[in-house]
Amino acid sequence: MARGQHRIYLGAAPGVGKTYAMLQEGQRRLERGGDVVIGIVETHGRSNTLSQVGDLPTVPRRIVLYRGASIEEMDVDAIISRAPSVVLVDELAHTNAPGSAHQKRWQDVDQLLDAGIDVISTVNIQHLESLNDVVERITGARQQEIIPDSIVRAADQVQLVDQTPEALRRRMSHGNIYAPDRVDAALANYFRVGNLSALRELALMWVADQVDEGLQQYRERHGIDSTWETRERVVIAMTGAPNGDVLIRRAARIAARMRGELFGVHVRSIDGLSAGADSRIDEQRRLLLALGGEYHELASGDVAKALVQQARAVGGTQIVLGESRRSRWQELTQGSVINDVNRHSGDIDIHIISTSATEGESANPIGAKHLVSDFVDFRTVLSPRRRQMAWVLSLAVPTLICLLLSVTRNQLTLPSQLLTFLLGVVFVATVGGFRPAMAAAVYSFGLENWFFTPPLYTLTVKDSENLFSLFVFLGTAAAVGFFVSSAARRSADAARSQGEAQTLAALAATVTADVDPMTSIVTQLQDTFPSVGASVLSRRGDGWSVEAAAGTEPPLSPDTADRVAELSADVVVALGRCEHDIDDDLFRIFAGQLSTVVERIRLQSAARRVDEMSKADELRVALLAAVSHDLRTPLASIKAAASTLRQEDVDWPLDVQREFLETIEDQTDRLTRLVSNLLDMSRVQAGVVELAARPVGADEVVSAAVASVADIGGVIENQVATDLRPMNVDPALAERVIANLISNAVKWSPADEPVRVSATMHADRVVISIADHGPGIPERRRAEVFQPFQRLGDGTVGGLGLGLAVAHGLTTLMGGDVEIGDTPGGGTTMIVSFPAADIVAGDLVPIESTMRPARQP
Repeated sequence: MARGQHRIYLGAAPGVGKTYAMLQEGQRRLERGGDVVIGIVETHGRSNTLSQVGDLPTVPRRIVLYRGASIEEMDVDAIISRAPSVVLVDELAHTNAPGSAHQKRWQDVDQLLDAGIDVISTVNIQHLESLNDVVERITGARQQEIIPDSIVRAADQVQLVDQTPEALRRRMSHGNIYAPDRVDAALANYFRVGNLSALRELALMWVADQVDEGLQQYRERHGIDSTWETRERVVIAMTGAPNGDVLIRRAARIAARMRGELFGVHVRSIDGLSAGADSRIDEQRRLLLALGGEYHELASGDVAKALVQQARAVGGTQIVLGESRRSRWQELTQGSVINDVNRHSGDIDIHIISTSATEGESANPIGAKHLVSDFVDFRTVLSPRRRQMAWVLSLAVPTLICLLLSVTRNQLTLPSQLLTFLLGVVFVATVGGFRPAMAAAVYSFGLENWFFTPPLYTLTVKDSENLFSLFVFLGTAAAVGFFVSSAARRSADAARSQGEAQTLAALAATVTADVDPMTSIVTQLQDTFPSVGASVLSRRGDGWSVEAAAGTEPPLSPDTADRVAELSADVVVALGRCEHDIDDDLFRIFAGQLSTVVERIRLQSAARRVDEMSKADELRVALLAAVSHDLRTPLASIKAAASTLRQEDVDWPLDVQREFLETIEDQTDRLTRLVSNLLDMSRVQAGVVELAARPVGADEVVSAAVASVADIGGVIENQVATDLRPMNVDPALAERVIANLISNAVKWSPADEPVRVSATMHADRVVISIADHGPGIPERRRAEVFQPFQRLGDGTVGGLGLGLAVAHGLTTLMGGDVEIGDTPGGGTTMIVSFPAADIVAGDLVPIESTMRPARQP
């Protein structure tokens, strides 16, 4: 039996219309004569969604009894028995009630697909396992129902159901998503524009990645290696020339118009020729990054080929080059980089941008190559084209000179002829170095002997003076060729030093400016010495772990690398298989910089430990300062009242005795709260708070908290409804959190203004708000109030400054969160949210009873 087809409607947030779209698709298939049934659909009371059910047949749900509750779930067996062609299954990430055949609904769907039934289902992006922590950071709400990404990736079709944040909020305001009593809380929390925009971007990017992955698999299956312009990627050849910024801006505009990506590639020549105008490359790199581009720097003897290869590596669809201003002679002797790029580009479009000539402008788009000779030895490597041309010239130039001299045979003497041949040898040495020059000198020696030295057309020389002149010519030509090549070698060494200096300058900028310099340096190392990969490895027991890597195949151990350098006792840098020879000195410099970074990371780690110890010392000092005043004050009051009552020479009236006793009781309660906060703070910071979570109503916790702070005075209005879902918290700790927040609000609120406590449901969380009408907390100082021993204001309000710190720490331990907002009309609203208990499935997901440290604010 063939496996059924699976189609998923993916949404960025609740209410975008996934279920509506699924039901519409079901109606279309039903109208075409398909056998379509509803396996399970959750309309959530939305009339528009309910209207789409229409005449679609529904398979009755199965009743699961759990702990005395009746829970409806999809009846998989009944659907398989019914054997429809298509079944509609809503909320793919749903957790089934205990006692069901499968724990998750997506497992039910998998069984239906195995039975040959096509399934259309829905899921939200926040339920994907790989994005769960990202969604939590964005929205502050942790999703309990998770689905593996592989299930969604394996679907035959994934269709994105999308709405703009503004449209979704309008739907919410009109009551098309949640009930009216939940709208305000939802708009103020989960359905904020920023949250919805971020979730929408996550959904779009996830689907786009799936499309790219599917396209790549298709191309691999069909052996397609050409560039497909599914996404425009513009690659600009950067030279450091004065007109480079014009080219970068032009390329950025091209990329922006096509909503494409921008890449800059700078190819440093390693063929021993003079470097081009690279002095401005750092400025142009910063300009490229400011325009949203990505920078790559390479070193190669064939700059055109390297540029095209890098363009293909990044999936480039267009290459932008600056117009060449070389002369015909320069193009003849050195070649045209533009022509070479065009020849290698294949299906990549080439843009030649014309810019106004500037003094000192680079002669070609990759880097100017002045006509400077290169001494061909083991330290200097010429390009194949240059070497071939030099050997051709070693034959062509002497031949051409011979033809010219044959015309002026009677006008020029032997010395003049030899000087003319010597000029040709110097020219060949300038182009190709010493060896082609020597070949030209020997050939010139033979031509002069054969055609111009009596007896003609023989290799014998009749006059000894002529023979001496020929050998002097040969020696002079060799010497001149040697010295010209030596000068070229020094010029090449200077060019190489300049290139290395530019690399080192970029390296120094990377070390000082980048947030992650190790990765940046490894990337630059891999670009400087083009290889399959480079990595920094640290020893872990008997193996190695990768600290930073770049390239397609970074070495995973020193044994798999071509070149290794030790950075510290347990850290090395490894360079994989390299396409060119490696400059040992430059490689050692990279290793030295990486060693500096490794040492800096070690020192930063030590500095963090010292900073933590310093903060601990500051905390102890603050504790002593607080204890010296806030703990001694109630003790002094208790001591004074008790001593007064013990005086035997005074007969105190009963009302006065009662007043003294009330003072003792009030100050004892105050002291108890102070000591309790101190103990709670120490337990939170030490990570020894043990949780015992269970379902408890928000009204129960708030009522107990209000009762516990009744002695502090003030007016407290408890507006928490009794029909909210229970919270999954430790009741004692949650009561302590709410009590601390209420106590703080009462302290700062005017005596005639009540403190209002309310609660709402937001997604899977219970949100409790404590609003006062005090002076408020400036936004820039809101993070401070959660620090221990912090008291804002003029100091007239007593306390150790621990109440909010304790509340924040305990809330975090229970999986909740505390935020500070503004009260309409002035004041502060403390908003605390706790995870709600799962009462739909009749079971709870308790917080693990353990001891763990609090998350620092």
